[in-house]
Amino acid sequence: MIGFCPLASGSKGNCIYVGTRKAKILIDAGLSAKAIRERLEQIHVRLEEIDAILITHEHTDHIRGLDILSGKYGIPILANSDTARAISASLTEAAFKFKIFTTGETFEFGDIEIHPFSIQHDAMDPVAFTLKIEGIRIGICADLGFVTTLVANDLKDCDYLYIESNHQPSMVHASPRPMVYKQRVLSRQGHLSNEECAGLIEQVYHPGLKHVHLAHLSSECNAPDLALKIIQEKLESLQALTEVSIALQDNVSKPIFFILNSGECYVDNI
Repeated sequence: MIGFCPLASGSKGNCIYVGTRKAKILIDAGLSAKAIRERLEQIHVRLEEIDAILITHEHTDHIRGLDILSGKYGIPILANSDTARAISASLTEAAFKFKIFTTGETFEFGDIEIHPFSIQHDAMDPVAFTLKIEGIRIGICADLGFVTTLVANDLKDCDYLYIESNHQPSMVHASPRPMVYKQRVLSRQGHLSNEECAGLIEQVYHPGLKHVHLAHLSSECNAPDLALKIIQEKLESLQALTEVSIALQDNVSKPIFFILNSGECYVDNI
């Protein structure tokens, strides 16, 4: 598959597939290797075709499958140095293949131009990414508690966005979760609310924004219909024609297919 597809999104595990002419990568590997293989097969990609795994940060729901994927299959892990150290300390396999990038510095992998940028979250050196593929620009930004100027600036001019719409604050307060959980989620090191997600979309919106995946929805403190309603109302206020869908936890989400011919880019949403 040449395109972009969230394979899982949420506290039970996160994983995104991106495929181009020259590279097939995962962003995070928070499911078991078996589950990642099964979900890749749903989009007609074999696990053995994956060239690298790009890591946002070291929390378990983003690295659960690395022991097998890198330790057994030898798939390289692309991470910044602090995240790589944290991963090495938490996993059991000794022989990981790390390729280190520097946060804030753009690099290339195959025909993908990758820009990692800092976000606010309770991890060692968490990052989000923009990916540029033959003129198509994708923003991947979740697991952050606060939208900085840097985040807004780096997500401008994207054709596609995968951004966090984690919770509704009133549902967090009403939940039976411990106070320490509530404080973390609502803090600047936690997760974005539906309204904060809408505010970020307003900051970065432009007429070329084609589709937004709403990511990392809380199963207890959010509802897909509510998140969609809040984001769609924001887009309507901007007179936007942008499509919105939920990045699912338990299944493959809506894929975005790229049709790349003669250096030109056509996008087919199926």
